[in-house]
Amino acid sequence: MSGDRITTVAQLEALYGAPAQPSVIKETDRLTPAYRALIEASPFVVLASAGVEGLDCSPRGDAAGFVRVADENTLLLPDRRGNNRIDTLRNIVVDPRVALLVMVPGHGETLRINGRAEISIAPDLLESFAVDGKSPRSLLVITIERVYFQCARALMRSGLWNAAPANSRLPSAGEMLRQASGSEFDAVTYDAGLTMRQKSTLY
Repeated sequence: MSGDRITTVAQLEALYGAPAQPSVIKETDRLTPAYRALIEASPFVVLASAGVEGLDCSPRGDAAGFVRVADENTLLLPDRRGNNRIDTLRNIVVDPRVALLVMVPGHGETLRINGRAEISIAPDLLESFAVDGKSPRSLLVITIERVYFQCARALMRSGLWNAAPANSRLPSAGEMLRQASGSEFDAVTYDAGLTMRQKSTLY
């Protein structure tokens, strides 16, 4: 029913009330030493972007510190090997707005960063991110506009960092491909060689 829907900001504010002081003062337009420490300890971030076909959210991971802090307003993020869909990069070409969710395993607080990105192929920068002699094809230069930490409640509720065995009941990559393609995709053969393929094409 229409009366059960929130349709205005005023309704939202009436429902939730004013944010607590810590929720407001934690937001800055640059990296504090504490925020920088979270970035340098993080091996995994989620990168959000927007384009003509809608929104996109992409996982990015590497050794801790792979998101490089150039200065208190600038981050450098290498684009490592992937599936070549380049959804995020396509979006950034037409709309530079991006958001990052920075995560550190075992740590409850996450870091939220909003800003604008541009794609760089500067040879010296790419070479500085080389691993095993392999440089990324491009990297993102992200100018920070807003940054603040997110409290640990979501990770506490989810138990995300609690040690748990892999869930064998979840579908494999091959099975997901088979179902998505609607064809006679050979999921068994695909899955059999997947781990080796992934390891040999990390960089």
